[in-house]
Amino acid sequence: MSVDLVLIGRNEGARLAAALAAARGQANRLVYVDSGSTDGSVAAARGAGALVVELDMSVPFSAARARNAGFEAAQAQDDAAPFVQFVDGDCALVPGWLDAAEARLRADSDLALVTGWRSEIHRDASVYNQMCDHEWRRPAGPITHCGGDMMVRAAAWRAVGGMNPALVAGEDEEIGLRLHKAGWKLERLPLEMTRHDAAITRFGQWWRRTVRAGHAFAHVGTIHLEHFRTERRRVIVYALILPVVAVAGAFVSGWIPLAVAGLYLISYARTVKGLRRAGLPWREALSHSLFLSLSKFPNLIGMATYWRRHLGRQAPEIIEYQ
Repeated sequence: MSVDLVLIGRNEGARLAAALAAARGQANRLVYVDSGSTDGSVAAARGAGALVVELDMSVPFSAARARNAGFEAAQAQDDAAPFVQFVDGDCALVPGWLDAAEARLRADSDLALVTGWRSEIHRDASVYNQMCDHEWRRPAGPITHCGGDMMVRAAAWRAVGGMNPALVAGEDEEIGLRLHKAGWKLERLPLEMTRHDAAITRFGQWWRRTVRAGHAFAHVGTIHLEHFRTERRRVIVYALILPVVAVAGAFVSGWIPLAVAGLYLISYARTVKGLRRAGLPWREALSHSLFLSLSKFPNLIGMATYWRRHLGRQAPEIIEYQ
């Protein structure tokens, strides 16, 4: 095995314990990077035999900073592995993934990273978990970006300078875009990779997670203008322009708000149709579409939050939803 495993976390509790148990004996070396946990995560990681890195909390933390620190700690060892698998602390590795991913990277020296399928452990505990599970399931094959669970070629990671620590959301997709633009290939394998425990059971958690997504739309969009362009346009249209038209138009004619409502219904119906084509049953397609339609509003808050801080020359602040 020539893979080092980097786990990152902050107050993951039982989820980290499960991640550590799943990782036992699977990698060349296990590194855990902690971002100021107060729940015993550090002790649990040390008890599992992990090399522990505790981030300096006087500096704002982020998942990007944690992954960079984990990578450096692993590579600082004399027998540094040529491949590094990153896993979030709320995820458990699926047995067999590391061997398959390493074999694929060894078979193609132009591949910078491979990822696989992540699925929810408690998929049906809430509609929010169901939405996460659907979000993780993307077609296998060549890709230009992926989520945070991935196996990377150490040389490729170093070539692009690792993750951008200034990003508090979307940092995983952003490094994929840089690798792709630098000429590297990225691929999603048709294999189960990790089991995720989102534990999103409350509307407020979902709302904050969706605010964070909006922040990523704006921030990553300033670095890669073409990325998230469609998402930004939808947010502007459905969460800003149409509400303004409805309110202003109400002073002119009562038909204008009704016409705007009709546009929302058309958009909702199209979303339902798309989710049905993707294989979701009717009940899930209807409920997921409702939240996807509503998501434009917290997305807008996230985008506005980024621009407010950016124009005020303030550093971005991490948005937690747990």
